[in-house]
Amino acid sequence: MADSIDLSGKSALVTGAGRGLGLAYARHLAAAGASVVVNDADADAAKAAVETITAEGGTAVAAVAAVGSTEAAQQLVGRAVEAFGKLDVLVTNAGVLRDRVLWKMTDEDFDTVIDVHLRGTFTCARAAVNHMRERGEGGRLVLVGSPAGQRGNFGQTNYAAAKAGIAAMARTWSMECARADITVNAIIPVAATAMTETIPAFAPLIEKARETGEPLPAWLRKGEGFGTPEDAAGLVTFLASDAASSVTGQCVGIGGDRLSLWSHPAETSVALTEGGWSAEDIAAAWPSTLGRSPESVGIPAPAVPEGES
Repeated sequence: MADSIDLSGKSALVTGAGRGLGLAYARHLAAAGASVVVNDADADAAKAAVETITAEGGTAVAAVAAVGSTEAAQQLVGRAVEAFGKLDVLVTNAGVLRDRVLWKMTDEDFDTVIDVHLRGTFTCARAAVNHMRERGEGGRLVLVGSPAGQRGNFGQTNYAAAKAGIAAMARTWSMECARADITVNAIIPVAATAMTETIPAFAPLIEKARETGEPLPAWLRKGEGFGTPEDAAGLVTFLASDAASSVTGQCVGIGGDRLSLWSHPAETSVALTEGGWSAEDIAAAWPSTLGRSPESVGIPAPAVPEGES
């Protein structure tokens, strides 16, 4: 799976690796030679993932914990050090969903998703970087983002906010960790998983592919950048490798046949006036200046070619 990328002698921790994208990342890292700590809150899933990796000739151990707390993060990094003597690569993949529109979202819905995605990424990264800086041999952080964090998504206040925060943390930490030779990047994967297979536009195609064994259609893999978890795994292995030693602070998209680089937020249009802007000035100028090309929001619906379904 890992082509010529060699991670022999490297140790990696992948959170939420019991199934789906996390499992694909862990398998691909192990196939490239890394020793992998498979984390999941589900002990059975973590055990099964380790068995899969070892059956494929890789090296892996399980670490059962729900990410979020400082204690869990320290436990996971400690597991890597205990099992493999060090931690070189952290992949923060663990996540949950509690989708509801704003007026129906509860405090618990919001806090649960923020705790796992945003706080969990923060605590795990902090524990990993403390260890990497102490060792003085550099390291790799691969933070898992989402298109929802880049563009927003209906019904996902909590998830979109967390993923947007993760992208911002990747940019910030890439600066803070540079002197320690630790690269920090976010990936923006799009794949058929339990989190996406219920999307109405994708569900029938995923079900058909599962039933027939046929690949997803080319228009979906190329045009929408939507594929399998395995399609997204190569990017993680690349970012974990020496080949990506100069890549940091980036948000990189992956899915199906599509590899992309997401832009950082930037001013797209500017208007100037002597002495500053009053509310009345803005109202008068808006239609002919900034208001001419407003930014779009949301994840565009799939453009299904005529005759496809």
